[in-house]
Amino acid sequence: MHLSKIRPRRHFLKPKILASFHSHEIKNCSPPQEIPAAETTEIETIGVYNTTHWRRRIHKLCAVDRNADAALRLLHQLRRHGFFPDSLNISSILHALCAANRFPEAHDQFLAFISSHCAPDERTCNVLIARLLDGGDPDRTLCLINALVGEKPEFVPSLVNYNRLIDGLCKLGRLGSAHLMFHHMLMRGHCPSVVSYTTLISGYCKIGDMNAAHKLFDEMSERDVRPNALAYCSLLGLVLREREFEKGKILMGKVWEVMECVDDVPVNNAAFCSVIDCLCREGLFHEVFSIAEDMPQGKNVLEEFAYGQMVDSLCRFERYNGAARIVYMMRKRGFAPSSVSYNSIVHGLCKDGDFLRAFQVLEEGIVLGYSPSEFTYAILVEGLCRQNDLAKAKEVLNVMLSKKGVERTRIYNIYLRAVCHMSNPTELLNVLVLMFQSECQPDIISLNTVIKGFCMMGKVEEALQVFNDMIVGKFCAPNKVTFTTIIHGLLNAGKAEEAMNFLHNVMLEKGFSPGVVTYNAALRGLVKLGQVKEAMQVFDEMACRGVAADCVTYTVIIEGLCESYSMDDAMMFWNDVVWPSRVHDNFVYSALLKGLCRSDKFSEACHLLYELADCGVALNNVNYNIVIDCACKLGLKREAYQIMGEMRKNGVRPDSVTWRVLDKLHDGVGMAERGVQLANPLS
Repeated sequence: MHLSKIRPRRHFLKPKILASFHSHEIKNCSPPQEIPAAETTEIETIGVYNTTHWRRRIHKLCAVDRNADAALRLLHQLRRHGFFPDSLNISSILHALCAANRFPEAHDQFLAFISSHCAPDERTCNVLIARLLDGGDPDRTLCLINALVGEKPEFVPSLVNYNRLIDGLCKLGRLGSAHLMFHHMLMRGHCPSVVSYTTLISGYCKIGDMNAAHKLFDEMSERDVRPNALAYCSLLGLVLREREFEKGKILMGKVWEVMECVDDVPVNNAAFCSVIDCLCREGLFHEVFSIAEDMPQGKNVLEEFAYGQMVDSLCRFERYNGAARIVYMMRKRGFAPSSVSYNSIVHGLCKDGDFLRAFQVLEEGIVLGYSPSEFTYAILVEGLCRQNDLAKAKEVLNVMLSKKGVERTRIYNIYLRAVCHMSNPTELLNVLVLMFQSECQPDIISLNTVIKGFCMMGKVEEALQVFNDMIVGKFCAPNKVTFTTIIHGLLNAGKAEEAMNFLHNVMLEKGFSPGVVTYNAALRGLVKLGQVKEAMQVFDEMACRGVAADCVTYTVIIEGLCESYSMDDAMMFWNDVVWPSRVHDNFVYSALLKGLCRSDKFSEACHLLYELADCGVALNNVNYNIVIDCACKLGLKREAYQIMGEMRKNGVRPDSVTWRVLDKLHDGVGMAERGVQLANPLS
């Protein structure tokens, strides 16, 4: 049986045909013809028969210099002088290409060597095939093996390489090809190992073919190959997926039984991990807790490893309180949970919004020397501040400050940013005082955060006081972010005149030129205050100063013009400024479409939508949903579905919002629920 039968229309090639077939490959793989003169001189001086010299030279280019192209160029020049590459030359070049993640080139180059009758010895071939399989393209490697067998009929891939090919084909879901490879392995004299069977069984289980998996189990017994724990785990995953829980319990018992008989720590550990993952994937968390209580695997899996795996799996399936329960069991039995376990639980509880429970787990872990990572600390302290639990937030701050090697200023800055979410301006100042008392100098980020916090709390005067202290030298000097924050805060407080004074005068006096971010903050603030005319003046000034507008700038201005019922001005701005600039995105389109729809200009909105699509603009769901919503509000059923048809034609799938909007046309009869069914006929 030939390997080529695994893929249709692939056949073994005779050496002459193979060489002819790969002549194009050789041409493509050949290095550039421009050879340095010094290299040519060296070849003529040393001669091509000094194979030891050239072997070392090629190896150095590949392994030390990591320059596979130079090695290929040298080999090409040597071959023109009659040099015949040996296994070491070929191995060096192919390993260098693989190390550079150039696996397709490595495959092609190997084929070129084979077709020119330079195939290495069998051992080297197997080593190189193993390396090429790392590229994750079993089809290409299989093609290469076919060519190799055509050139060297006595060549037999190693059992490990067969197993890896089977695994690669299984991962691609091509179980028929994988099974043919399995039979070919038998015909070439290999006796399949437990790894061969387990790999194939796992592949069949992943596609839900229970019968094929059981047949392989029976075949294992006939060939006197004892299944390992992983083989049973593969079946367990499928059985649980089919909700056959009684069979699942029997298989779990088999797993523990095999573990007891086979002293293979890596396999037993992998099998235990697989069992826990299967249970969590199917929502059988009570079974995980039963295993944690009874430890049926016994001494075959270290208890500490087992508990750690349970915590890891429960966290990956977002059962953080369950993971905390496992940690409690560990401590009760005298084991110390790792920092990774604690960090996963605390971080996960914070993501779920259960900050009080996260703090409790943190307190338990502190006794064992645990302290959260910086990212977890940021989430936890912000959550506690949002819940106005300042006392606990301070405790978390102190835990982080007690860690060795931390950047204290950064830790304080994270805490300051969290305090900004509280209506507690006093705490902001207290933190600054605390920083000075602990000889931790506030940096520009600290002060900008404090200023932003005051502005968020409506305490603009206090923010200005901190700013003035920075100006007079009590703190570090302000930067552009400081001015932008002050301008934004003043506008939010309704102090447009003072904000414009900062923008036009104070910034320039202090040697700063407003950038696009500062101008955008000013524009947004003016628009919120309804001062669209002043916003347009700021935009004109921005253009005069040579500051290029971005998509945010245009979105803010269009929104302002639309909200002030200046739709004609908005369209003029779009036609004369935005569209010619080629600086526009989906947010700009949404602002304009929303303005047209609010101004009862549905036809114009449709025209703009179609015009944008015709110009090749990649519109998104939000853009289409705005116009569909307008059509539904106007009761225009035909137009709404016509827009959805255009949406589909342009490659945008309706989302849940689309179906909810269309539901309005049907008096709430469940269009949103039928959306998935309607999606297929309309596609």
